[in-house]
Amino acid sequence: MNEENRRKLWRFIVEAGDYLLGQLPNHPNHPKGRNPYAHVAICVKSKFNASYKDISDEQYEEVVKYIEYLKENPS
Repeated sequence: MNEENRRKLWRFIVEAGDYLLGQLPNHPNHPKGRNPYAHVAICVKSKFNASYKDISDEQYEEVVKYIEYLKENPS
C-alpha cells in the first residue's frame, strides 16, 4: 500500500478504536478491558491475511468498509 493510503487507513483504524472504546464486550482473557485499537488492527489482519500496511491499494475501499462494519458490530 502506498504511504498516503497507509496513513489514511491508520487514522481510520484509530478513529474506529476511539469509537469502540468501552463498547467491546468483556472477555476473561482481558480482565482490565479490551484494547479497541488492537481489536480493529487484529480483525483487519485476520480478514485480509496481512497487516494493514501490507494490503494492496486495490483493497483500500474494502478495508475501509470492513472497519465500518467493525464499528457497527462490536464483538
